[in-house]
Amino acid sequence: MPDRQVGPNLLSTYHHGKRTMYLFALSLLVGVAGSMFASHPVQAGDFDFTTHSEMSEFVRQDCGACHGLTLKGGLGKPLLKENLEHFDLETIEMVIEDGIPDTAMPPWRGVLTQDQIKRIAKALKEGNIE
Repeated sequence: MPDRQVGPNLLSTYHHGKRTMYLFALSLLVGVAGSMFASHPVQAGDFDFTTHSEMSEFVRQDCGACHGLTLKGGLGKPLLKENLEHFDLETIEMVIEDGIPDTAMPPWRGVLTQDQIKRIAKALKEGNIE
């Protein structure tokens, strides 16, 4: 029986098949996640944080996805007290509520209540995120 060698074509086919399976699995996951959100659109008040600790966790997780889990920056700018000191409270509230056009900063109007936006802005301004 002759020795079988793995040639570049076989490896290429293997990697192509593996990539195809990966892309299929990823598209399936995105489709399932998308259908979950489509069946229940997020509305103001859906994020229920009553304690300061829960609000801090929300900020670290949801805002931290772009601004870094330590809020020191990432895709978005840092949200530490020293980075926000030149903004007044109303401006921070407005950015949270309306986002920043032509950037990755989305509006949270309709997702967070007015009270939640005010609490988050105040905690960020004071550097009071746990």
